[in-house]
Amino acid sequence: MRHTTLAPHFVQLHHPVAGASHPELVAGLLETPARIAPKFFYDALGSRLFDAITELPEYYPTRTEAAVLAQHGADMARHVPEGAVMVDLGAGSCAKAARLFPVLQPAAYLPVDISVDYLRDTLAALQQRHPELPMLGLGMDFSARLSLGPAAGAWLAERALAEQPRLVFYPGSSIGNFTPDEALALLCQAHAVCRSGGAGGGLLIGVDRVKPRAVLEPAYDDALGVTAAFNRNLLLHVNRLLGADFAPAAWRHVGLYNAAESRIEMHLQATGAQTVRWPGGERAFADGERLHTENSYKWEPEAFEALLREAGFGEVRHWTDAQDWFSVFWAPA
Repeated sequence: MRHTTLAPHFVQLHHPVAGASHPELVAGLLETPARIAPKFFYDALGSRLFDAITELPEYYPTRTEAAVLAQHGADMARHVPEGAVMVDLGAGSCAKAARLFPVLQPAAYLPVDISVDYLRDTLAALQQRHPELPMLGLGMDFSARLSLGPAAGAWLAERALAEQPRLVFYPGSSIGNFTPDEALALLCQAHAVCRSGGAGGGLLIGVDRVKPRAVLEPAYDDALGVTAAFNRNLLLHVNRLLGADFAPAAWRHVGLYNAAESRIEMHLQATGAQTVRWPGGERAFADGERLHTENSYKWEPEAFEALLREAGFGEVRHWTDAQDWFSVFWAPA
């Protein structure tokens, strides 16, 4: 029997415009210390560099989370509602969600990512491999505001999926990019998305745990320099977006563990005094001055469970690996 392949649909809510005014970028560059939000890592090249990072021997989170999902996926499926609409936050290559399709059997798949072109390409390929699963890509900066919006609602209604429960899937420990207060705000928005469909919705989220510095720091400063390339590519993306003149070769990658804040920090450190200019502004950097590009908070399970409860979720379950390095939480809405 032949199956008809569905065409993936796409709603673009994030529209990066080269050379346009980016007040968030400008404000961050003018702060002391200067900073750039990690969402700006993910242009097309940045997304591919991150995929390469996940293959590095030092970068444990991806393979550890994959092992947790593989070992406990069947148990997770007993808690996740049947026939859910799967909303995949920061979907990237969509590979993590796709591995769960056989056990979770979603009724529809809605990947969300800020890297619009990259998501279009990966979604088109994924639809070919899963021809009968309805797919709607959402090009969105969910760090600013997480909401599926009216276009997604209309798409679901057309397919008689409006009353299906919502499963928000947020793998990869990217929740660590947010401060605890920011993470709480995002989790509250995720809770609202979970409750926007039928009963039984919830959140399935991957969270990196506190562990020794000797494990953490190499994961964010690998021997091959892929993470360094990923970090410096951020400057090329900012150049295009802002019309700036960063010289990536004049910046050194720094990855370190801040134990007091329980977070990995990534910075770019100026290798000489320089002034970066963009239309309407500039910023002087001293030799050795750092530009803060990412935090990755590490959580103890009890603290993250308390955060989920504060966001409105119910009785929380979590699964972990043999070393207790990584947890996947199920939080019903």
